[in-house]
Amino acid sequence: DFYVLDRPNPLTGLSVQGPVLEKQLRSFTGYFPMPIRYGMTIGEWARMFNAENKIGANLHVVKMQGYQRSDWFDETGLVWINPSPNLRTLTQVTLYPGVAMVEGANVSVGRGTGTPFELIGAPWVEARDLASYLNKRRIQGVRFVPVSFVPISHRYENQTCQGVQVVLLDRQALDSPALGVEIASAFFNLYPKIFQIDKTLHSIGSPEVLKAIKEGKDPQGIFLRWQTPLEEFNELRSKYLLY
Repeated sequence: DFYVLDRPNPLTGLSVQGPVLEKQLRSFTGYFPMPIRYGMTIGEWARMFNAENKIGANLHVVKMQGYQRSDWFDETGLVWINPSPNLRTLTQVTLYPGVAMVEGANVSVGRGTGTPFELIGAPWVEARDLASYLNKRRIQGVRFVPVSFVPISHRYENQTCQGVQVVLLDRQALDSPALGVEIASAFFNLYPKIFQIDKTLHSIGSPEVLKAIKEGKDPQGIFLRWQTPLEEFNELRSKYLLY
């Protein structure tokens, strides 16, 4: 028997956003064709994974009491425990599904600083240019402040990076995977000869999305491309929801 003691999804159990991972891109960090934000608890996800992958485990999910799908983690009354050493706050967890989409490339996402996943930059970036470009995009839920920072570990250790601080204004309005595509597009348009966009493929999870960014397509049009796969995933997801 396999027991899962269910826990809340910190970003609510409602938001389903982003491109759906294509099967040929499965890896250690992405091993099921699901979107970046999948709107499920770990128990619901276990039910889906067990059934759809035909694992056949005798799975028992111990449901939570008093859980509401609309709850953000800070609305549950539970004590925060870092889900990862570099995810120390709910703000960082909220930004992570977007900012982490570019982490495979030659940029720092703030690891080695006090605010990982709230910072993005590199020694070759001009902070004001990047902030201006992104703010002109009017991305819902966030704004961008030009900054310089020095990671004490990880990429660009002890090097001065210029870039932006991502300021979260409205977590309900933010589509974090869309934010990630906007950031990738900004870096590629501003620094096409330096930014290693091909290294974001496994994080973005879709060759079609990556190709569209490289072709200079407007991110707003790119987002429309993943609506049909999201609808298909939502239909599959609905079979395994517990709350």
